[in-house]
Amino acid sequence: MYRTNYCGLVRSAHIDEQITLCGWVDRRRDHGGVIFLDLRDREGIVQVVFDSDAGEFFEQADKVRSEYVLKVTGRVRARSEATVNPNMGTGEIEVYGTELEILNSATTPPFQLDDHITVGEDIRLKYRYMDLRRTEMQNSLRFRSKITSSIRNYLVDDGFLDIETPIMTRATPEGARDYLIPSRTHPGQFFAMPQSPQLFKQMLMVAGFDRYYQIAKCFRDEDLRADRQPEFTQIDIEASFIDEEDIMATTETMIRGIFAEHMGVEFDAFPRMTYADAMAKYGSDKPDLRIPLELVEIKDLLKDIEFKVFAGPANDPACRVTALKVPGGAEISRKQIDDYTKFVSIYGAKGLAWIKVNAIETGIEGLQSPIIKFLGDDVTMNIMQRLDAQNGDIVFFGADKSQVVSEALGALRCKVGEDLNLYTSKWAPMWVVDFPMFETTADGGLTPLHHPFTAPSCSIEELQANPVTALSRAYDMVLNGCELGGGSIRIHDQVMQAAVFDVLNISADEQREKFGFLLDALQYGAPPHGGLAFGLDRLIMLMVGADSIRDVIAFPKTQSAACLLTDAPSVVDSTQLRDLNIRVRKKED
Repeated sequence: MYRTNYCGLVRSAHIDEQITLCGWVDRRRDHGGVIFLDLRDREGIVQVVFDSDAGEFFEQADKVRSEYVLKVTGRVRARSEATVNPNMGTGEIEVYGTELEILNSATTPPFQLDDHITVGEDIRLKYRYMDLRRTEMQNSLRFRSKITSSIRNYLVDDGFLDIETPIMTRATPEGARDYLIPSRTHPGQFFAMPQSPQLFKQMLMVAGFDRYYQIAKCFRDEDLRADRQPEFTQIDIEASFIDEEDIMATTETMIRGIFAEHMGVEFDAFPRMTYADAMAKYGSDKPDLRIPLELVEIKDLLKDIEFKVFAGPANDPACRVTALKVPGGAEISRKQIDDYTKFVSIYGAKGLAWIKVNAIETGIEGLQSPIIKFLGDDVTMNIMQRLDAQNGDIVFFGADKSQVVSEALGALRCKVGEDLNLYTSKWAPMWVVDFPMFETTADGGLTPLHHPFTAPSCSIEELQANPVTALSRAYDMVLNGCELGGGSIRIHDQVMQAAVFDVLNISADEQREKFGFLLDALQYGAPPHGGLAFGLDRLIMLMVGADSIRDVIAFPKTQSAACLLTDAPSVVDSTQLRDLNIRVRKKED
């Protein structure tokens, strides 16, 4: 037997016991005749002491260095009162070493393994097996394991069955590019790795399994951000004979239970907001309700002014003219305003107008801004009145296409809230409901806001008569401005499914080619069903306070979808390519 105890679990109750530990040397300190070794394993660190009485084992202890792998036997004893470390779980005891075996040596680590790491992420990912030894990373992945166990237990207790769905399937359009797998046995044809188990879980409902879940790997070949990965983990849930209220109640109860059990955080019932209200007030369909700032529409106040920068959008039905009041923001410097102007340009905004409120009681004289002369005194004061502007406030303005204004001022709202620390709470969960069925494409066509299997909340006749205004039976769970999960009630009637495809101008031939197996399944008594999928990586990221989901995934990819650890993707041998009937075309410079 290699060990009797984990390093980090030795406590005062073990005093006077003879134990054997295995682990890595976190630190080594030589105090002249006494050598202290901090031995580390996944459960934590314990201090081991060797003195000259240990004979040959003292000499062995003198040879060890950082990250050596050791087997240590010794007696647990209490630390002296002066050396107790209250910041460690093992801080009241130490192990007096009597035997030591060096199981393996180690070269100098490529970076220091502590929580104040300054090395770049590329180095951390290249030597990920070393990075994962750090306490912070160990704790994150241990926490992730606990959360997945709680999720499984909750869903199993609620009657859900854990059923795996295929990783190799056919390409289906779901809003991002597929990762493709060439088939050797079917030359010129390809499997696709699933962007989600969507169609398979619907067919499981047709098959009568009633309640399904899976912690599933999903794959999307898309541009990456801090909370995106080419492969990610999804908590996938589907159930039959339910409506929106059922699935929202089930998943909300699960999330509330997880936070209570693992974070000591008690959530009240999640507030609900329509998509239309979220976009109007916050410029986002995943608003961060911790920030008490709202967008206010002022379009009607600017229709008759001569200043075309505002008057043009004010008279265009496709545009928004919106104000964002920031209490106490008059202290923001001109340089910071310039930085915010650059920030909103990322979202297509051509500029960022502003007014500082210095002394509202003195009227127009108490306001500071280069745009007042273009707005006029009366219009400016009417805006201030609508916003209930107070001394010390700053007001930012957006005037452009609705999408540009919503995205730019919505992002600015979050940026200013973070910079000025305007948060009113640590956690702000919510539901966003009543999403549109479709959104308009650049060429004037329609595309599903979620996916084409989402049920509309109207009749077939209403859908066909006015698809642009049709709402869906979709719902998103949002936490602190991040979409935790999204789902919908699905279309279970083949006539309704065909009507949605018709609105999307998907021909009968294309329907058969891409979704024939689903359409066939709907003919055989598909029950009413719906579900929801959570991003597990994103949930863990929020719970542990990480900046990126890469910090809660054992072996993540970079933002360019590369694995620095294994140097993937990589060149494939020509023989393998020939077997797959593939010829690589070199990209021209």
